[in-house]
Amino acid sequence: MDFEREKANLLAENIKGFIQFVRKSYQQKNSYLSDPDKLYRLKLLIDEFHFQIIADELTRINKFVYDEKYTALLVNRFRKAIHMIGDYIEQNYNDLFIFTARLHTLRSISSSFTNI
Repeated sequence: MDFEREKANLLAENIKGFIQFVRKSYQQKNSYLSDPDKLYRLKLLIDEFHFQIIADELTRINKFVYDEKYTALLVNRFRKAIHMIGDYIEQNYNDLFIFTARLHTLRSISSSFTNI
């Protein structure tokens, strides 16, 4: 169970890192890497799916003891959201290619929860 708790915390940390990366890219107006309009849409998708809340809740509930049921609920919500965001990034690959590595990491970590 401690291993599952650590995986949940790792997922939460990577979600927070992804959020920060998208927000920082948008604020710095990295127009040479990404189209600002598509980057703004990606930022809105992250806000719409409440990634920050999911990450904070994963951290909170798994800080000391692993809560299997609530973690499963949060990971399933995240999987649905990351699937839709992944589709958006893949459809706009030429403008959002910089986010594919983080996307792959998040998908990999979330798929490691096999019993969910």
